[in-house]
Amino acid sequence: MALSAALRLPLPRLLLGPSASLLAAAAAASRRRAAVVSVPAVRFLSSSSSSNGHCSVRPLRARRDGDDERAAAGGGGDGVAVKERVVPVELHKEATEAYMAYAMSVLLGRALPDVRDGLKPVHRRILYAMHEMGLASRRPFRKCARVVGEVLGKFHPHGDSAVYESLVRMAQDFSMRYPLVQGHGNFGSIDADPPAAMRYTECRLDPLTEAMFLTDLELNTVDFIPTFDNSQKEPSLLPARVPSLLLNGSSGIAVGMATNIPPHNLGELVDVLSVMIENPDATLQELLECMPGPDFPTGGIIIGNRGILEAYQTGRGRVVVRGKTDIETIDQKSKRAAIIIKEIPYQTNKSTLVERIAELVEEKVLEGISDIRDESDRSGMRVVIELKRGADPAIVLNNLYRHTALQSSFSCNMVAILDGQPKLMGLKEILQAFLDFRYSVIERRARFKLSQALERKHIVEGIVIGLDNLDSVIQIIRGTSNHAMATESLVKEYGLSDKQAESLLDITLRKLTSLERKKFVDEAKSLSEEISKLNELLSSKKLIFQLIAREAADLKNKFAAPRRSFIDDAASTEVDDIDIIPNEEMLLILSEKGYVKRMDPNTFNLQHRGTIGKSVGKMRVNDNTSDFIVCQTHDHILYFSDKGIVYSARAYKIPECTRAAAGTPLVQLLSLSDGERITSIIPVSEFGEDQYLVMLTANGYIKKVHLNAFSAIRATGIISIQLVPGDELKWVRHCGNDDLVALASQNGMVIVNSCNKLRALGRNTRGVVAMKLKEDDKVASMDIIPATSHNMPEMYNSSSFKVRDLSPPWLLFISENGFGKRVSLNAFRRGNFNRVGLQSFKLPPNCRLAAVFVVGFSLADDGESDEQVVLVSQSGTVNRIKVKDVSIQTRRSKGVILMRLDHAGKIQSASLISAAAAEDTEEVPED
Repeated sequence: MALSAALRLPLPRLLLGPSASLLAAAAAASRRRAAVVSVPAVRFLSSSSSSNGHCSVRPLRARRDGDDERAAAGGGGDGVAVKERVVPVELHKEATEAYMAYAMSVLLGRALPDVRDGLKPVHRRILYAMHEMGLASRRPFRKCARVVGEVLGKFHPHGDSAVYESLVRMAQDFSMRYPLVQGHGNFGSIDADPPAAMRYTECRLDPLTEAMFLTDLELNTVDFIPTFDNSQKEPSLLPARVPSLLLNGSSGIAVGMATNIPPHNLGELVDVLSVMIENPDATLQELLECMPGPDFPTGGIIIGNRGILEAYQTGRGRVVVRGKTDIETIDQKSKRAAIIIKEIPYQTNKSTLVERIAELVEEKVLEGISDIRDESDRSGMRVVIELKRGADPAIVLNNLYRHTALQSSFSCNMVAILDGQPKLMGLKEILQAFLDFRYSVIERRARFKLSQALERKHIVEGIVIGLDNLDSVIQIIRGTSNHAMATESLVKEYGLSDKQAESLLDITLRKLTSLERKKFVDEAKSLSEEISKLNELLSSKKLIFQLIAREAADLKNKFAAPRRSFIDDAASTEVDDIDIIPNEEMLLILSEKGYVKRMDPNTFNLQHRGTIGKSVGKMRVNDNTSDFIVCQTHDHILYFSDKGIVYSARAYKIPECTRAAAGTPLVQLLSLSDGERITSIIPVSEFGEDQYLVMLTANGYIKKVHLNAFSAIRATGIISIQLVPGDELKWVRHCGNDDLVALASQNGMVIVNSCNKLRALGRNTRGVVAMKLKEDDKVASMDIIPATSHNMPEMYNSSSFKVRDLSPPWLLFISENGFGKRVSLNAFRRGNFNRVGLQSFKLPPNCRLAAVFVVGFSLADDGESDEQVVLVSQSGTVNRIKVKDVSIQTRRSKGVILMRLDHAGKIQSASLISAAAAEDTEEVPED
């Protein structure tokens, strides 16, 4: 009972008594040493009893240094022994030491590879066991169960599943860039299908493994250490000929440490090793010229080289890998396409990838996909993703990169065992560590061969001496009574060594011929040459390194294969929003109160001239449409405010909405100040060097600024024009140096002049006066006439205005009362800025000019304009009509009705739109 009660005591009670906890013991161990010492020892009772019936009690204790000395000093009594046999140990120190010992055991014995041969102990033992079993590449396959049993019984005292999984992985061509084992049977698949049981599969060594790891194993190139049971020896390393750590990579998770090293191409690895041998001080850039990056067994495309450079420099980096895809047309009539996945990133499960794509399609995360199927077979991988009609393959592919494992990252963490300690190393450190190891292997092999050659030469020389004195040797042998006397007599007579005498006695009669003597003489000569070469090799580091490079080159010539992973330096590693959004035409509608919305151009159907129109949608109270432009979703939208500040954002940043939606406040998209409103919107696809922006203020100041000045705009905006008090920026247009600018006032006065008459100014300037205005007149509009669309002469020619010219381009005038007309550009003349201009429209009283556009850039087959104009009234009603339906008239005519404004107020804004945005439809009136 005493024994069982003592064994049931919990650990805290054994250490500190029943009232203390283990956590308190760890925190206050150093302060309770005296208390620990004074606790009565727990005594384990013996089952034997003394003769007088009392139990003899002897406390058990661990023997520590000094116990014998204390016992000799007289500390054997019970009262004193209790204090001296309890050893005080601080709990946190004991836990730390025990845990570190366990962690180092896991690191060195299981999880991390050695930087010298690039193998973990289990892989090294598997290869050595197969070598010992004679499973060479030219021998028949043997059951994997035999190999696993051999490894477990002799070298690796761990689970059989761990050994078999390691063996299987070494035979998988999708896991190892260069498989070390040839497998026969089911060894799993890239779909994570499990391999067959070890009793069904067979294996043997790969030729590369024999040439790279096992060629020089018997030549004393590496140390052999006792196995776990001390029954035999195993190699501590394998004499690798190339850096296997980089060749096939490695991955493993240990205690508080992990490693993840990517595989590389054999030919490139040998080349970079040669560079290191020729120039030990070679820079990383010089090494990258030979080996630009990893080479994964599953191929793929490596995006960018920044992560590769970081990994090679510091040992840690992130390599982004994309699957390799093709675009195929599956239906010529409907122009339907399909994305074909031919390669996937390393360590990606193909079946899981396909399932994930299907799930995202069902969840509406991936759009444009109609079907997905896996057509992979023995010839290669082929995953077909059929797209819907009209779907953009590039957009769908970018969405796949963003939401699935079709784009994955390989996090390099190049940790390996160096000098018995785990270390994080870069490319040069790994190569240098391997070269040091390979140098020692070559040196040990040379010394072993030298000792063997010297020993053999010594024996051959003794045999030649015996053959030269054959008759006397025979007489000496016949005159002795036993083997020992014969050996002694030969040593004494000819000065031979015991080994030479023994070898001479072992010669058979057939070798006593003269031809055999010549063979021994030739062998002695060849041995002398070999010894000379080995001595020369051992005396020169340069020759040893040359031999290392030559042997590595032999492996390259026999086993090198083309690179599988393509490196794309130009591609971006991140899939941005712009990569997954189609670059389609869109409408931007801006209201006077600063609300903006993005809509599909087909929202407004084409209508006939003179119809009521269609509502632009719901507007805020007392709000009107201010601007209406057509752009692409990828364009940079420059927002110019009335205060002369410009802001920038991508077009797709504006939320898309329906016609009935009120829109999004610009203050949610831009950092607008109080009272600031946007007056002009400019879409920009590219910031060209010879492109400009022309700005016009309400007070009639105009200036030209380089477009590049607005390529980088901070979130808070930048100054675009310097305004005088009371003035505001109203119009901004995109132009070239040879283009024409057309200015119009509300009273219908027009000035047409060349943009090159305006000197390009900086952003923080005011500009010059555009045109002279009467007291009741203001600037109404501005538009740009491209240089390629007109033939207006530089000088005014009065005779040209006597003939009515109806050829394009035309100026399209739109008044506030819904009337409009086209006037040929040749009906005007070039005039200087700061002038009154020419009369262009006969306006009724209390009516102003609303907008002026240059039309005729896009012509139909009949020579008429193929453009459309969108009119927006103050009430928000929109009418979209063909420009060719607007008649061509003279400058002094009043025009034709474009839009009925019985209950819609006045024309608020107008915008041109391409004819391809929508198909012709019937009139759709708005009630």
